[in-house]
Amino acid sequence: MCCDSKGRFLLLYATQKGQAKAIAEEIWQQAGAHGLEADMHCISEMDKYNLETEKDPVVIVISTTGTGDPPDTAHKFVKRIQDTTLPPDHFAHLQYGLLGLGDSEYMFFCNGGKTVDRRLQELGAQHFYDTGLADDCVGLELVVDPWIDGLWLALKEALLLRKKKASMNNVVGAVSGSLSRTPHVVHEVNLSSEVQNLKLEDKGARSLDVLSQKLDDINLVTPARDTEPSLVHSVPPVSHSALNIPALPPEYIEVQFQDTHGENARLSSLIFEGTTFEVPVTKAVQLTREDAIKTALLLELDISDTVFDYQPGDAFCVVCPNNANEVEELLQILGLSEKGDDFVCIKVKQGTKKKGASCPQHIPGRSTLKFILTWCLEIRAIPKKAFLRALVECTSDVREKRRLQELCSKQGASDYARFIRDSNICFLDLLHAFPSCKPSLNLLIEHLPKLQARSYSVSSSNLYQPGKLCFVFNIVEFPACPARPVSRKGVCTGWLAELVAPLLHPSKTILDTKGESSSTKKISIFPRPNNTFHLPSDTSVPFMMVGPGTGISPFIGFLQHRQKLREQHTDWEFGETWLFFGCRHQDRDYLFKQLRCFLKNGALTHLKVCFSRDSSTAEVTPPKYVQDVIRLYAKEVARVLLEERGYFYICGDKKHMADDVSDALVDILSVEMEADKLEAMKILAMLREEKRYLQDVWS
Repeated sequence: MCCDSKGRFLLLYATQKGQAKAIAEEIWQQAGAHGLEADMHCISEMDKYNLETEKDPVVIVISTTGTGDPPDTAHKFVKRIQDTTLPPDHFAHLQYGLLGLGDSEYMFFCNGGKTVDRRLQELGAQHFYDTGLADDCVGLELVVDPWIDGLWLALKEALLLRKKKASMNNVVGAVSGSLSRTPHVVHEVNLSSEVQNLKLEDKGARSLDVLSQKLDDINLVTPARDTEPSLVHSVPPVSHSALNIPALPPEYIEVQFQDTHGENARLSSLIFEGTTFEVPVTKAVQLTREDAIKTALLLELDISDTVFDYQPGDAFCVVCPNNANEVEELLQILGLSEKGDDFVCIKVKQGTKKKGASCPQHIPGRSTLKFILTWCLEIRAIPKKAFLRALVECTSDVREKRRLQELCSKQGASDYARFIRDSNICFLDLLHAFPSCKPSLNLLIEHLPKLQARSYSVSSSNLYQPGKLCFVFNIVEFPACPARPVSRKGVCTGWLAELVAPLLHPSKTILDTKGESSSTKKISIFPRPNNTFHLPSDTSVPFMMVGPGTGISPFIGFLQHRQKLREQHTDWEFGETWLFFGCRHQDRDYLFKQLRCFLKNGALTHLKVCFSRDSSTAEVTPPKYVQDVIRLYAKEVARVLLEERGYFYICGDKKHMADDVSDALVDILSVEMEADKLEAMKILAMLREEKRYLQDVWS
């Protein structure tokens, strides 16, 4: 319970990967210094709070997952507030502020937060503070930090208004209705006039949760010869600045090593969003030539002995480990090489100041240290500023200490974005860059997020290949750079490539004593159904598919399914199908040259391809990219979408393809409808709403 001496507010978070929870914990931590107390809960813990009777202000931090969905922890809450029988004044008593987290690389930016925000408004709830929408594409902190800074004044105003309202209710009840309708307006009017008061009022409080790095540390910074900043070096003005540094996060985990006897945790003990199936990999094919810029693999899984079910267009997740060499390297740096096979007991630290501290659920109770680092913690995660702040205390070299302080400070925000977030620097890279940093194991467990399963689009049809599931991926490469001493492969794609190497190179396969192949490998998967990215239920409806590179993956499943339906139902009517495919070189990375088989059997009506890096001797230069090809068929696109009410699917890279395809569609609609671009954009938005313009994209 919150004490009465401080202003109370309810703090709810809905998280998928831990971001929203970490931000909520930061708000909770800062609240005390501002004379406030946060009653913090996960939004799924609906037995611990009640919005129907809540009188104090409510702060909600919520992320977005999938194709614009609220996180899994918010499903019950969203379902409850979307009850159509609720009256429009159901939450008329409620004052709230909402911070949404998202990524503008995806179509439905911050849609989880927007969904909750919109519904609360529909049910009569009122903002006491403007909604914030933070973008992970450019850095969440660019919105999160100023949003939190402004939250305290807004909370105090809201609490003051509630107090005035309560006291006035005792005098005359009629006034309460007038007051309850105005808190947001009062906040807007008073915000600018209270800025000076906020600076003066909170000056003392701020010193409690922000450390100011004094200017006498300036002599510790990099010598003047380093004129360019880097991960380990700073230049003016950052190097000469007094720093506003976040408060040191309270430690809350205690780690004890136990004996090496007993059975280690199993993968089945890990907690995931769906039922997990262990299935064998029965086939692996390299789809690209050795000299292609990217290496694409197709894997086939045998799901015949499971109840795993899917539709073409669905996705599924692969449970993957961290790279074994990186785990060993991390153990060595931490001085724990001899402890890798020891069992670890994890407990909440007695007397911790962390609100609601608990042991991470993603770490099984009976685990060795090596199991935890291999299967439980995302050691490739980009370190958050709170983690950097904690690492400062573990760093002995004064220059390294100062640089870590800069990177987690407000003054060093651009350096953090440039040298850590945008450079995709992981914890291991950081330890190499700052060799005097020797963190304890408990800090890793506290700050490294859960190792997430990786999602892939299904590239097959269960109707066409019963009991089989196929998927296609590029092996992700992170080249070496000044801050990353060695190149790295993607966590999952690198592991899968190594796992199936015997299938790719059968001559190297070792036979066991029984003469059977010992290279049969199994992986653990679980379904992640896509609610919208499916074939039209009416087979007579035409559709167009745009999938360059590995973006073609789900459309192979579409066409296999269509082929089988045509074979089984010769009396059905089938609409025309278009596929726009592109790659760099026709002879190196044309992933599915058998697409022409679909043309021959009628599953595919039109196949349009382009090759962006191939030279041409033709008089008219052929189009390089799929968006260029689409423009050549503007009238057909307009006909399918507008006259025949067809579907348009896009799969692949968002930034370098999907946005350009979207722009091409706007231009096509504008020309063909003889309308301005704004009207064309409205038409495209309408197609999205009708679920006839669908994307499965990644950044």
